Amino acid sequence: MADHGEAVCRQADGGITRVFGLFGKRWTGLIVATLMPGPVHFADLRRAIPGISERMLSDRLAELAATGLVVREVDAGPPLRVAYRLTEAGRAMEPALQELGRWAETYLADGGRCPERFRK
Repeated sequence: MADHGEAVCRQADGGITRVFGLFGKRWTGLIVATLMPGPVHFADLRRAIPGISERMLSDRLAELAATGLVVREVDAGPPLRVAYRLTEAGRAMEPALQELGRWAETYLADGGRCPERFRK
């Protein structure tokens, strides 16, 4: 059996750990991607992400706001409406999300599985 010393089993980078601590949660990436073009009202955001519950959307938006990636804005109305927009830090995720999308088109286009030709 091979010896798995410290050099072989190194820990993940702290930055990557923080990124996936946030973006590794279901729905977070989709919410940020949906907000990229500009502010979106809560009801429109819910409709734009099929399958997400109102409660989960609210929870994820609160987490994103707490981290400083999203701002909650209340439109006085009537009717009273709440919109969300990305901060500068949130918008800075756009190149990374676009790159992940391109990667997925190449490597996960086959029904969410990596095609056989890339499994070497």
